[in-house]
Amino acid sequence: MWKVFFNAVDMNHDNKHISFTKMHGAGNDYIYIDATKETPSDLPALAIKMSDVHFGIGSDGLVAIMLSDVADFRMRMFNSDGSEAEMCGNATRCIGKYVYERGLTDKTVVTLETLAGIKVLNLHVRDGAVESVTVDMGAPVLDPVAVPVASADPEQRISEPFVCNGKEFRITGVSMGNPHGVIFVNEITDELVLCDGPKLEVADIFPKKANIEFARVVDPQTIEMRVWERGTGETFACGTGACATAVAGVLNNLTENKVDLRLRGGTLQIEWDENTGHVHMTGPAEFICDGVFYL
Repeated sequence: MWKVFFNAVDMNHDNKHISFTKMHGAGNDYIYIDATKETPSDLPALAIKMSDVHFGIGSDGLVAIMLSDVADFRMRMFNSDGSEAEMCGNATRCIGKYVYERGLTDKTVVTLETLAGIKVLNLHVRDGAVESVTVDMGAPVLDPVAVPVASADPEQRISEPFVCNGKEFRITGVSMGNPHGVIFVNEITDELVLCDGPKLEVADIFPKKANIEFARVVDPQTIEMRVWERGTGETFACGTGACATAVAGVLNNLTENKVDLRLRGGTLQIEWDENTGHVHMTGPAEFICDGVFYL
């Protein structure tokens, strides 16, 4: 892990600089701020500034780790455009590693308050280091009104046709705390992800916009996926998107309930538990660097 120090200054929050840690989960990189003692003002603007690849640090967004009245910790997560997201699966794993290895907790089962409810993080620790994290992501939401996504079926939207950008797509709508539109294809191309993804994100069937997943089934236990994330663009991984894609695979009778999700930044293990109805995600979390950002 690199440690970056821009000057010999105290690494505390003040009106001139702020300390940060950059981490990634399967290549989904965010800037993490310890806000357990003090929360910086105007987090959306800070997310835009710090995430900029040329004038900032460069990242998919900003995550503030805070204290909670109902859980061990609370997260607020902002995309690189400043919009606040309900959840981020990869960020939850990174928070688990952060709070344990930075001494904020000695628990190996950590509860985390998010805008999508309280998530339970099981930390897999070896020799004092968190090697991976399993997150109970809760039950998927399939009710189209709750996702939200427009659907002819009041119960759920499974592989319904929709025309966008002059093409027909069959979309399965799933919420894992944030809205997803999963599309199974024979081949995942740059045109699909980079051209059709942005248009589908803001399509009128998604009242709150959506993350768009393009998925290819390799075999019943393996799915390859690329994602266009709401408010960010293409990212190397999306934890909630991986969970939504695994659920969509089962709903479309394409895969089993336990799969490896191959993302551009790595592989996540996703299981839709038949007994509880909850989705469990297991994957890595890594430190990249520590530093001080001048405001």
